Amino acid sequence: MSTFNAKHKVIFDTDPGVDDAMALYFALAHPDIDVIGITTTFGNVTVEQATTNALYLTRIAGRAIPVAQGVHVPFAKAPGTPPDFIHGADGLGNLPSRIEAGGQAEPLSAAEFIVKMARLHPGEITLVAVGPLGNLALALKLEPQLPKLLKQVVLMAGAVDEPGNVSPVAEANVWNDPDAADLVFTAGWDLTMVGLDVTHRVVLLSKFFERLAQHHKHVAMDTLHHAVMFYSDFYSSIRPDMGHGCYGHDVLAFVWLVAPELFKTQNGRVRVATEGIANGQTMMAKLAIPYPQAGWEADKPETRVCMEVDAAACEKLIDEVLASDWLLTPLTK
Repeated sequence: MSTFNAKHKVIFDTDPGVDDAMALYFALAHPDIDVIGITTTFGNVTVEQATTNALYLTRIAGRAIPVAQGVHVPFAKAPGTPPDFIHGADGLGNLPSRIEAGGQAEPLSAAEFIVKMARLHPGEITLVAVGPLGNLALALKLEPQLPKLLKQVVLMAGAVDEPGNVSPVAEANVWNDPDAADLVFTAGWDLTMVGLDVTHRVVLLSKFFERLAQHHKHVAMDTLHHAVMFYSDFYSSIRPDMGHGCYGHDVLAFVWLVAPELFKTQNGRVRVATEGIANGQTMMAKLAIPYPQAGWEADKPETRVCMEVDAAACEKLIDEVLASDWLLTPLTK
């Protein structure tokens, strides 16, 4: 299915994960996005489960997309335990069964795959990352010129003004590997951060996905609907005011890619606290003043940070894209 003619040629770095699955299917369904590869990381699940899920989700949607397995632990921080109470032990809401979809991961590691593709197609590839950022950090170490080889990088990561979701100040993807995240934020690529400041404004109700499943009557959308129901049960338990639904975290990274006009952004240097009680906090310098604290010097690159979003327009776009005629016959072994 990969044509290399779409407006956005994307490598999707992911830890599927319910909202990752939502984002993947939006990307596969959108006519302006060509997912040319998927790289997996630990996070919502182990990296092995993330790879299994990436292969499964793509193949049941009828797509054979290269999947390269990536890092399994953080750069420096002690590894944690995947949040099975949020995404299920399998990352997809504990699916009762799976069809035989087959597929195998690439022989290259995720970082090697990213570097290889960037060298083959310089200036053409957007990297969309919605998990902990170890694969990007490792790819930077393999190829220091990577920021010049990639077209842009879009992260679902961090929080500036919004409270965190794993501590009062930290967002989960950054908190899972803060050392990798700080390396990514200071690397110098064309970088956009789609964080909790906007993702907490977009709530997608489970009935939204129930309607999509009824519309398509396809195993891929049935799988997503099942996963969202589990995910929504979790959110309803901590935020009953939301109704039975979930935040549109990861899918908003792709919404930004195709419809940036739905967001208001601010540019500034972003750094990550790598230890202590503020571990994983993304701090943004909003004022152009010479701070005496080291780390905010003028030569540090800036990040484009999404601060506001048109939530209703996002939901409408997600609905239109996922309801379109994009699903193919599932691939099997």
